[in-house]
Amino acid sequence: MNEQEIFYAMAMTRLTNFNFQQALELYKTVGSAQLIYEHRNEIGDVVEDCAPRLVEALKDWDEPMKRAEFELQYMREHGIRALTLDSDDYPQRLKECTDAPIVLYYKGNADLNQAKIINIVGTRRCTQYGIDLIRNFVSRLQQYCPEVLIVSGLAYGVDICAHRQALECGYQTVGVLAHGLDQIYPYRHRETAAEMVTHGGLLTEFMTQTNADKPNFVRRNRIVAGISDACIVVESAAKGGGLITAEIAQSYDRAVFAFPGAVGMAFSEGCNNLIRDNVAGLIGSAKDFVNAMGWHDEQLRLQGYADGIERNLFPDLSPDEQKIVDLLQQTNDLQLNILSVKCSIPISQLVALLFQLEMKGVVKPLAGGMYHLFM
Repeated sequence: MNEQEIFYAMAMTRLTNFNFQQALELYKTVGSAQLIYEHRNEIGDVVEDCAPRLVEALKDWDEPMKRAEFELQYMREHGIRALTLDSDDYPQRLKECTDAPIVLYYKGNADLNQAKIINIVGTRRCTQYGIDLIRNFVSRLQQYCPEVLIVSGLAYGVDICAHRQALECGYQTVGVLAHGLDQIYPYRHRETAAEMVTHGGLLTEFMTQTNADKPNFVRRNRIVAGISDACIVVESAAKGGGLITAEIAQSYDRAVFAFPGAVGMAFSEGCNNLIRDNVAGLIGSAKDFVNAMGWHDEQLRLQGYADGIERNLFPDLSPDEQKIVDLLQQTNDLQLNILSVKCSIPISQLVALLFQLEMKGVVKPLAGGMYHLFM
């Protein structure tokens, strides 16, 4: 992605901040932010259904372009990357969502498109029960699946416990922020955030000099949900940000899980309600989660190959498995999210199907969440 397109995309987000869903539709329709700038005075003719307010807003780019130039300079000085929708390293799972940010700002080294990504969310008033759940879950998950990216929001409680436990277990972990990368909120988490930059990363859609205002946290939650394969709620009161993330994740067709808690306990009520209302699947352990997702120990896969699992020339495939194979025969080496969209198969179900195809020797997972068909 060239810097000029990044520049115009950054400026565009300043103009369309009030309606990022319509901004995304405009961006996809026109094809680039630079083209939107070049046609800024006749954008209503280019895009028929463009709202009058947006048409008017897109006429004056002076201030947004000055702001974008300032931001680019800050990024150069602080090792921050801008990921636009057309960037190869933009989170492809998030790109599927109808309200995906046009630009993300990222400081870190984690692959945002790796094969397995989960988010762990919940109350900011995490109890000892919740802390123990996170510790046991993440440590056991590491034994089943050594390569999982763990995402959360760097907030107090469940979020920071998830980040710290991930680091302790050798996982990479990404914090999605409700403000710019020129600050860390809460400030007390700055040391953990610094460690995450070299063992994961920090991600936001907000430019510098953006404060952690209340509406930004809800916007942040949609990125947490959209970037992941599954959302895991540890503890939550009857209302809370973790529940918002879970509801957004469900709307994105992501898998949602919750740990149950004792009836009547304040910070178990939200999780119990999610399970009661069939929004979340009940899990009590990492093993429950791995089985529900169709994820299996990498050692099992290696052992399967070592034991001589071979692909038949014409293996028996289910209709959905055949659909995957047919697509990969047309275009090999596709990412998980692309397979999900083109095959119309939810990611949680697709992961299980791909594992079965691996065991049959038909496909092989590659870096970056790609799958390769053995022709």
